[in-house]
Amino acid sequence: MLNRLKTYWIKSCLDWNYIFREELRTCLKDPGVLIFFLLVPLAYPLLYSFIYTREVVREVPVAVVDDSQSSLSRRYLRHIDATADVRLMAHCANMEEARTLMRQRDAYGIIYIPESFSRDLNRHQQTSVRIYPDMSGLLYYKALLMANTDVSLAMNADIKVERAGNTTEQQDKVTEHPIAYEEVSIFNPQNGFAAFLIPAVLILIIQQTLLLGVGMSAGTAREHNAFRHLTPIDKHHTGLLRIVFGKAAAYLLIYIPIAVYVFGVVPHMFSLNQIGSPIDLLLFLIPYIIACIFFAMTVSGLVRHRETCIILVVFSSVPLLFISGVSWPGSAIPELWRHLSYVFPSTFGINGFVRINNSAATLSQVQNEWFALWLQAIAYFFLSAVVYRRSIRSARRNVAQHWRALRSRKTEQALPTP
Repeated sequence: MLNRLKTYWIKSCLDWNYIFREELRTCLKDPGVLIFFLLVPLAYPLLYSFIYTREVVREVPVAVVDDSQSSLSRRYLRHIDATADVRLMAHCANMEEARTLMRQRDAYGIIYIPESFSRDLNRHQQTSVRIYPDMSGLLYYKALLMANTDVSLAMNADIKVERAGNTTEQQDKVTEHPIAYEEVSIFNPQNGFAAFLIPAVLILIIQQTLLLGVGMSAGTAREHNAFRHLTPIDKHHTGLLRIVFGKAAAYLLIYIPIAVYVFGVVPHMFSLNQIGSPIDLLLFLIPYIIACIFFAMTVSGLVRHRETCIILVVFSSVPLLFISGVSWPGSAIPELWRHLSYVFPSTFGINGFVRINNSAATLSQVQNEWFALWLQAIAYFFLSAVVYRRSIRSARRNVAQHWRALRSRKTEQALPTP
């Protein structure tokens, strides 16, 4: 009995090692799989980080239509031009000329000062300044709105002080700001786009490239193996757990250095926020990568051709980023989409990683996401085993039918002709 167990154990280890080496060799020899496993994870983080490295939009070109032509309107525009967010690139005679500049993309907004601007202020009446931001880019809108808001509040305070008739500087300060306030941007001091978006993108890159690479590898196997099944018919591909663990181990070995590069090297290169504990990040990323591997192996059961995974996966990247609850508030996501998002490891991965990496949360504070990732890893392990079990059974059945057909054909040929 012990000898039989020992023999079985040795054969299982040899089969696992064979499957592991074969899958690793297949991945490294296939140019398409290499692109998704190596080139994309190496290049995409750099691309996104280079694009958003400036964090915020500065010196947005804006056209001005000043119908007031007064000292107060010129003072207002000087203060606007002095801000870091906006640059006055042209003074237009009318709105039509300013709209032409916007249509030509020379300007990304218009500031319109009405003729009654100075007169209303001198009469102690409320006046207004209109802004027309280019809403095709929300960062342009933010820059133009914040610049005009800050300048209008500052001018309001100056006008109140001028008319108050105060005799001391302390009275002037109270008149300017009866309630003193201080704005502190927590976890994103620059109010930048990269610090908010890049961590979520890094997490999503791991899942999507695994889906693409594993799917393309599965499509290649179906095209090369007899009867278009996931696994070949040979003496090593007989144990279900050996196949699943062997393939998963190959993908894990490839993605360990990729994860170190994506989550350690890239943020350091571009000085992105990294205030969480490295140990907590490591412990959190382990179930995430495992869940992504088994999720990709499960989805690979739907892939019949190499190109199928691209059609299935690529279009889903942007929707997955939205329904994760990072780029769009989770409370505003419809119930159906929120429950659908729980199918993907990226949802829990993005929320947990951002909280640890950007907000210095501990592993115990993201335990819901951590446990959810472990549950997904276990669930997708069993689902991937079901996928491969069906493939193995179907392959054996097809082989048996093939041999029966051959024997029947040989029997018919051997019979004497009447």
